[in-house]
Order: sequence, then structure tokens, then C-alpha cells
Amino acid sequence: MTAATLTWDEGETGELTIAYAGDWLLAGELPGYDEVVERLAEDPAPPRLRFKSDSLGDWDSGLLTHLIAVLRSAEARGVNADTSGLPEGTRRLLDLAFAVKEREGARRAAREKGFFEEVGDATLAVAAELKALLTFSGELVLSLRRFARGKATYQRADIALYCQEAGAESLPIVSLISVLIGMIFAFVGVMQLETLGAGIYTANLVAIAMIREMAPIMTAIIMAGRMGAAYAAQIGTMKVNEEVDALSTLGIHPIDFLVTPRVFALVLMMPLLTMYAGILGVAGGTIVGIVMLDVSFVQFVHQAINAVGFNSLFGGLFKSVVYGALVAMSGCQQGMACGGSAMAVGQATTRAVVLGIVLIVVSAAILTVIYINLGI
Repeated sequence: MTAATLTWDEGETGELTIAYAGDWLLAGELPGYDEVVERLAEDPAPPRLRFKSDSLGDWDSGLLTHLIAVLRSAEARGVNADTSGLPEGTRRLLDLAFAVKEREGARRAAREKGFFEEVGDATLAVAAELKALLTFSGELVLSLRRFARGKATYQRADIALYCQEAGAESLPIVSLISVLIGMIFAFVGVMQLETLGAGIYTANLVAIAMIREMAPIMTAIIMAGRMGAAYAAQIGTMKVNEEVDALSTLGIHPIDFLVTPRVFALVLMMPLLTMYAGILGVAGGTIVGIVMLDVSFVQFVHQAINAVGFNSLFGGLFKSVVYGALVAMSGCQQGMACGGSAMAVGQATTRAVVLGIVLIVVSAAILTVIYINLGI
């Protein structure tokens, strides 16, 4: 296939001649028509437009699309176009394309929205998203009640599979992030506290920060990117393939069969992953503390253990349960709300991750305020 080329020049009279060469096929890379259209829009406009196709090879609708754009631009500027230099088949198709004039108002006109209109549309979109999320939450609560009473229809083997995906298969990424976060906290603590002669309190900083805040929230964000996206993609694909409709036809509630086992599995695994992440974070901080401070392993670990009380421990574990429920719910809700195309699955996956992280941050702020008021 010969590469498609486009050249144009202006004669002494200002007449614009466009020459086409090579194979103008959609399968290849076709030149754009922006330069020609820009020339037609300049003042003064060319008095006449001509075409040459002596070196033109194979062509398809890619050439027609290009010619229609150029001819419409010439028509808008009042430039007379001579298509006699084009192949006969091309001229016939162009005659068909321009045989009937476009009806006035048929083309959707671009309209710029004002600031307040943009704000209003965004507010309505957020309100609709919150309404859909609250509706889904109510259906999930009813499904969980059926699940607890043993009346929900689901496959018990699925729960074990989802626990494996959310638990054991998530350990490598959780391990890496937790150790690095613990080491970063320890490094910052040593650099700041050592100047005051209180370097040993780096252990307190690392232990409390990891167990109470960072282990739950970092694990939740990892799960939002890993499991929340996976849930949205899995359920969204089933929605596109009409498998969700098939479940409803068979009398099986889709929430019971698809959503509840996933939510239960992630909520069950989150405290275990959070505890694991907290321990590895403290371990990473211990490595940095031993290297940068004149303390032993026993001293650093003893200081860290004494710094963590039951309030911090159980406060962090409760946060992990809340975060896990929000991540699973956002992923499943976006999957169930997925459209009927492949592109909609990708959009649902992206929205699931974004919504999950937003819910994590908002709930973290609310829980922090509650903990402070309760003295936890």
C-alpha cells in the first residue's frame, strides 16, 4: 500500500489546486484537511478550487470524507470548485452526498454553557449519583438481612474465592506499600525529633500513625484500585452480556448473587489486611530507627508497643471495616449501573475507583471528628 500524500499550490491567478497521490484508504494514515480549510478561510479566498488525481491509487470513504470537508468549506466561502480532475466514481458519490441540501437546524449546534449552568449541571449530576448510591445501599442492606437469615441465593464457593482475591492475592502490594510508608514515617520522625533529643519517640510516631490511620486508609485505597475496579469490571461485563438480566429471569436476585458475597468477603478481609499492614509498617519504621538511631531492636519495639493502646488498635480496625464496605459497595454499585457497551465498562471501572477513594477520604474525616469528640 502506497502512502497517501496531499499537496496543494496556488497559480498566478490565485487558483488553488489540490493534488492527491498514493492509496487513500482508512486502513492507512491519511493526511488531514486542516491546512486546506485554513487557506480557504483566509482573505482573500481563492477564486477557484481544482483537484488533481493523476497519481491517486486505491481509495475508499477516507478520500470521500476528506473531499466533503474541503468542498463544504469552499461552499461556505463562496469558492467555485471544479471536481473534473477527480475519478468518475468519486464524482458520482460526491454528487449523491450533495444532492440533497442539509436541512436547517438538522445539525446540532455547539453551544457554550455559562458558569452557573455548568455548576448547576454538576450539582444535578452529583445529586443523581448520591441518590443512586443511597438506593443501592438500601437494596444491599435488605440483601444482607436475607444473607444473615440464610434466605439469599448465592454460591458459597464464591465467598472463598472472593476472600482469596481480596486477602491472600493482595498481600504482595499491601506488604510493599506498608513497609515503605512505615520507613518514610520513621525517616521523617528521626529527622525532626533527633534535633530535640527525642529520637526514641519516632517509635511512637510510627506505631500510632500506622495502626490508627495509615494502615487502614492505605489498605483501603489499594483495595479501591484493585478490588473496587475488579468488582465494577466483572459485574459491568456481566451487565453488558445480559447475564444480570438472565439471573433476574431465573428468579435470582442479582444483589444477593453478585454483590453481597463480594461485600462480605472484602469486609471480612479488610481488618486482617489492616492488621498485617500495620505490623509491616512498624517493622519498616523499626529498620530505619535502628539504622539512624542509637537504639536496639528491643528498645524500639518496646517503645512502639507501649505507644499503641486499645483505642488506637480497635479504632483502626473499625475504620478498616467501614472503608472495606464503602469500597466494595462503590465498585458493585458502579458495575450494576454500567451501560450496555464495552466503553461503559471502562467508564464504570474508572468511576468505581474515584468514588471509592472519595468515600474513603470523606468517611476518614467524619470518623476522625467522631473519635476526637469521644476521646478515642
